[in-house]
Amino acid sequence: MHSDPDDGASGPVSRRAFVAATGTAGVAALAGCANSTDGSGGDGTEAASQDGDETASQSSQLDTSVLTGDGSSTVFPITNEGSSYWNSNPEAGDEDYWPEEWANEYDTEMRLADYFASEYGYEAGGERSSPPFRVSIALSHSGTGIEGVMEDRVDIGDASASAADELPDADSDTLDGFVDHVVGVDGQPIVASREVVDGGVETITIEELRGIYRQEITNWSELGGPDRDILALGRAEGSGTDTSFRANVFGDPEAAISPDQRYGQNQQLQQAIGQADNAIAYIALAFVQPDGDTPPLDLEIDGTTYAYGENLGAEEYPLSRDLHAYTWQDTSRKEAAFINFLLSEFGQEKFVTSNDYFALPESRLSTEREKVAASNYQT
Repeated sequence: MHSDPDDGASGPVSRRAFVAATGTAGVAALAGCANSTDGSGGDGTEAASQDGDETASQSSQLDTSVLTGDGSSTVFPITNEGSSYWNSNPEAGDEDYWPEEWANEYDTEMRLADYFASEYGYEAGGERSSPPFRVSIALSHSGTGIEGVMEDRVDIGDASASAADELPDADSDTLDGFVDHVVGVDGQPIVASREVVDGGVETITIEELRGIYRQEITNWSELGGPDRDILALGRAEGSGTDTSFRANVFGDPEAAISPDQRYGQNQQLQQAIGQADNAIAYIALAFVQPDGDTPPLDLEIDGTTYAYGENLGAEEYPLSRDLHAYTWQDTSRKEAAFINFLLSEFGQEKFVTSNDYFALPESRLSTEREKVAASNYQT
């Protein structure tokens, strides 16, 4: 796991080592909660002092090393933006990041990260603006994130495909080690170069999409578009976007497809589409530009047309997929505090819907929040 040179910690702390040393229980009470007296001046004051010392001792045992994550470029906009808010720890009333109406919604005057971490026993950072712990999110793809969390190289593995699909050869014991935290939903769209859409191609069928990625349809004129070869672009094998596309479109996460070029990240794929005049690609919702270089194509499936901005989030849309923030085995208190932040009403609005993904419906939010509820970590 990585350490942050600016966090003041002496080095990375292994999750397993921390749990072994302190146990999964042992939430520290917030400072001052036990500082009441019984009016006797002697016994009450002494008890308060003892409780305060115990609170300080418990607080010092909480893991304040840097929380690390890695993986999917699809999930990255959610977890990375969440980390930037967390690390900046704005004060209540900051109109850009922690507006008064949101702080009032949570009935707090605390700084942002201080508030959400306090529910898990953390006190405010040592410096006025420092969060109780920092968060560092790296960018790669789903396979890297899933392997990283499994091998204890990171705390959170971002993935836009399931661990089972990314690790088809894994046994049940390995898969049972993952704790799946769904933080949003992506209605994976199909996009094309601006010149293709302007040239008359606005809708394709799922059968035509399969034909393109099997190299059976090779010219846009076959679909009513310009007389140009089709440049079929895809994500790298091992990325959740690629795994999900093959599972959802071809019915098999290991189905053989033949894109002309592959790219490791959505950001790279978006740029490649914009630079071409004949491309098609499958991409994450956050990277669609309806009026720019990556306009969406409508996709017709069994007589129903699925259109960007209308019904890509429909339950029956086969290309929609959950966005995961995996942890390994027991979710630690520190991991739970940050994931709960992403699952909060604030987090869903600021980091999920603002990136053009779909927030979880209330029924699913309730289930996901129960997995990381602060009550799970109390004595």
